[in-house]
Amino acid sequence: MPLRSHVIGHGAYLPETVWTNADLTSKVDTSDEWIVKRTGIRQRHIAADGELTSDLATAACRQALERAGLAPQRLDLLVCATATPDETFPATATRVQAQLGMTGGAAFDVQAVCSGFVYALAVADNFLRLGQAQTALVVGAETFSRILDWTDRGTCVLFGDGAGAVLLRAGEGSGRNTDRGVLSTHLYSDGRHHDALYVDGGVSSTGTAGHLRMEGKEVFRHAVVRMAEAIDTALAANDLTPGDIDWLVPHQANIRIIESMAKRLNLPMERVVATVERHANTSAASIPLALDEAAGDGRLKRGELILLDAMGGGFTWGSALVRW
Repeated sequence: MPLRSHVIGHGAYLPETVWTNADLTSKVDTSDEWIVKRTGIRQRHIAADGELTSDLATAACRQALERAGLAPQRLDLLVCATATPDETFPATATRVQAQLGMTGGAAFDVQAVCSGFVYALAVADNFLRLGQAQTALVVGAETFSRILDWTDRGTCVLFGDGAGAVLLRAGEGSGRNTDRGVLSTHLYSDGRHHDALYVDGGVSSTGTAGHLRMEGKEVFRHAVVRMAEAIDTALAANDLTPGDIDWLVPHQANIRIIESMAKRLNLPMERVVATVERHANTSAASIPLALDEAAGDGRLKRGELILLDAMGGGFTWGSALVRW
């Protein structure tokens, strides 16, 4: 029988400090009305001084393990999606591994910016499908506040910090689209669009962390097209139609992009998990944070079909279909 990756736990962590749009007006020339109208964002969480990406990730992973009743020693794999690692090396995942008390298996990072969680999910899913691991933690964690230029109102108002995780266990399936678990993942990239969304620093280039730079209109245009393509591919690969989707859980970058994806699926916004208003764009953490919220409040029910969709710098983009 083919193996499927079943979601058996979920967790999240958001830093205590919250900055509203009004709080940002003392830092940059902006307004609550300007931010909300263009993005739908009203507030974001900001990591405290000394609070690292690994700390956020560890908290989210602990919650996922506790909810599943699984000891960290039972883990075979930990994949951390992040564009804001603690250090150049080692991988932030190994810091999380140590803090959790996970003493075996493998832990490593995946870097695909805002598509990072979908990429990490795909990696873990393939490990489980091939029988190379039985249980895997997939976590998206970011401290984007550390790479923002707080004088650039076009970018600094868009992002926040946080972490979200899902715990996967391999289980038998039938190979049909009625199986529980991850049905398929679809990943893409196009490096020709580097200059539209990047950080102007790095070990090999400047020796500094740098700041995020973005051509907002260009990113928006590509996001709408590429995310829609990834949705179509996922549905076609599983012989499904938009009417089969119970929930859309997209990357939380901009409410207008989210609404565009919902319209493409003919889904009412009541069937879309949207957290961008309260979390802002937490990059690789945005999808698992949204999943955790919807699972925690009872919206996601066992057997329902969930579509994940994201796009990030690179450009990278991708989708995943998961039966909860």
